[in-house]
Amino acid sequence: MSLLRFWLGSIAIQKQRTRFSCGFFAPSQRYISSSRSRNFYSCLKPNQQDGAHYQSSSLPRDSPLSGMEDALTGYLLGKKRATDVAHMVWRHVVQKGDTVVDATCGNGYDTLEMLKLVADDSHKGFVYALDIQKDALDMTSSLLDDSLNPTEKQLIKLFNICHSKMEEVIPSHASVRLIAFNLGYLPGGDKEIITRSETTLLALEAAKRILMPGGLISLVVYVGHPGGWEELESIEAFAAGLSSENWICCKLQMLNRPSSPIPIFLFKR
Repeated sequence: MSLLRFWLGSIAIQKQRTRFSCGFFAPSQRYISSSRSRNFYSCLKPNQQDGAHYQSSSLPRDSPLSGMEDALTGYLLGKKRATDVAHMVWRHVVQKGDTVVDATCGNGYDTLEMLKLVADDSHKGFVYALDIQKDALDMTSSLLDDSLNPTEKQLIKLFNICHSKMEEVIPSHASVRLIAFNLGYLPGGDKEIITRSETTLLALEAAKRILMPGGLISLVVYVGHPGGWEELESIEAFAAGLSSENWICCKLQMLNRPSSPIPIFLFKR
């Protein structure tokens, strides 16, 4: 048994006949998780025998996290960043020739990683990179100029637009496999300019509409600034409202580092 499965399977808290264990959001079940509860994975599902709410830590076969134990263990042991884990999950979902969206391109590193996943000799893969700040687009463009040849850069479309308006720039016929968000403020930028719950929820609704079956909404939520926890809570509520028949939703959260970024994955079956 791997370290991750052992740890996930062994953490449980018994309280008032309700057992809380690490696992996945069960979106259509009663939503109990709070962002301030410091759960590592949040999941509640009825137990047939005693009425308690829990779910096995075993990963569903169609989950994007299947086979990810080594990557997640690296994160748990402090050897991987939240964005590193997100990138590893993407590699299990995205295919060559796919269309993907970087909804908050920031400094461009996620955009560049996405291109590596979709680009091939067919030149059919595309990355749509959005940001409301022109400084972010300038940094992304500079990184791409330094990292890509002209043919590769043509596969990336940059838009100075709010992530809530992604449907205005992504072709209606596109089958989008991945939509990724880094939520908070621009690294090295003005910390007063942050993503906010209102527009993030609109963006998630848009992402839900354009995402293809077998696709992934990936979020890394930074909470160490004013408004960060509120944005996380709104995302958790959104995930909890998704049908458990059509979605698998999970988050990773450090127990003793309350300001650490929180990866969240919403996988569409």
